[in-house]
Amino acid sequence: MAGSATRETALQKAERMMEFDKRLGAWLLCGVDEAGRGPLAGPVCVCACVMPYDIPVLGIDDSKKLSEAKRELLYQKIIEVADYCVVLIDRETIDRINILEATKSGMARAIAGLKVKPDIAVVDAVKGIDTDVACEPIIKADAKSYCTAAASIIAKVTRDRLMRELDIKYPQYGFAKNKGYGTKAHIDAIKAYGACPEHRLTFIKNFIDVTKINFDEVAATGKADVR
Repeated sequence: MAGSATRETALQKAERMMEFDKRLGAWLLCGVDEAGRGPLAGPVCVCACVMPYDIPVLGIDDSKKLSEAKRELLYQKIIEVADYCVVLIDRETIDRINILEATKSGMARAIAGLKVKPDIAVVDAVKGIDTDVACEPIIKADAKSYCTAAASIIAKVTRDRLMRELDIKYPQYGFAKNKGYGTKAHIDAIKAYGACPEHRLTFIKNFIDVTKINFDEVAATGKADVR
C-alpha cells in the first residue's frame, strides 16, 4: 500500500507539471535550463528538452531538489524518450562575453538543435534569447514545468559527469566534489596551485593575478601556475 501511495503521489506531481506546460497552449513545447552559471571552473551546460506526455517519467523535478543518484536514474529514463539537445559553452567563451551572454547563446543553440522545432520554449528565468521560437521566461520554471525540469536534470547530470572527468585531470582542485563551485577548499587550492585551463579568469581574478597568466603556457602545460 505504501508503495502504491508513493507512486500515486509521484504521478500526481508529474501530471501537475505537465498540466503547467499544456496551459501555455503550445502544440510542441520545449523546456530550457542550464547548469553551471555560478562555478569558478568548467563550462556552462545548457539543455533544451521536449518530453512526451503519454507515458510520464515519474520523479522528474528541479534537479537541485534531487540526489545525485536520483538524477542519474532519471537522466537515463528521460533521454530514452525525449527530443533533447545539450550545448556546452567553454570557459574561454564565458570569459570573453560574460556568463549571461554565454548562457543565452547556449540556450539559442540548444533550441535550434532539437530534431523538431518547438512552438514555444519555457526558459528558467532567462530573457533575451536570440531565437525565432517564442520564449516564455518563468521564474523557477524548473520546479513548475515538466519539460524544463527534465532539461535541468539532463544539464546537471551532463555537467557533473564532465567535472568528475576533469577531477581526474586536475585532482588538486576537488572538481568531483565541488563541481567547480567556489568552496573554501577550492579557493584555497587555486591560491596554492594557481589556475588550470578550466578556470574562468573573470571569476577567479579576486584570488590570483590573472593578468600574469601566459596562455601559451596554459595550452602547452595544461596549467597556469599563477599565485
